[in-house]
Amino acid sequence: MSDATFLTQDAYDRLAAELEELSTTGREEIAKRIEAAREEGDLRENGGYHAAKDEQGKQEARIRTLQALLKDAVVGEAPELNGTVQSGTVVTAEVLGDEERFLLGSREIAGGTDLDVYSEKSPLGAAILGLKEGEETSYEAPNGKKIPVKVIRVESFEG
Repeated sequence: MSDATFLTQDAYDRLAAELEELSTTGREEIAKRIEAAREEGDLRENGGYHAAKDEQGKQEARIRTLQALLKDAVVGEAPELNGTVQSGTVVTAEVLGDEERFLLGSREIAGGTDLDVYSEKSPLGAAILGLKEGEETSYEAPNGKKIPVKVIRVESFEG
C-alpha cells in the first residue's frame, strides 16, 4: 500500500468522472479532430493535425495517470482529527521561521482549492508525517541544508 493515495469520496468521484469523460467523449472528439485535419491534405505541414495529435498524447497520459491513481486509491472520509499529521490533513507548520498552511497528500485530492500540496513522500511530508501538534523536526533540503519544522496545527481536509 506504499503507493496508495488517500482520496475523499468526493475527490474519487470527481476524478472517476474525469476519467470517464476523457475515455469516452474526449477520445471521440480528438479522433474527429484528427480525422478532419487528415482530410485537409499534406500532414507534414498541417498544424491542426499536429496540434490534435499532441493533445491526444496529453489526454492519453492523463487517462493513464487517473487509472493508476484510482486503482490504488484509499477512499474514505477525511482522517479523524487527533492532532497527528497524516495523509489528507491540512497542516499549519513553521518552516524556516515562516508559518505555512498546506495539504499533505495528493494534488488530486486538493481539487480547486488554493492550498499548497505536499506529498507524503516529499522531504517535508516525510519529515512531519506522524508528528503531533507542537512537535518539531527537521528535514534535508535538496541543497543539503537542514530545514527546521514545527507542527502548529492539524486540521481535517473537507475538500
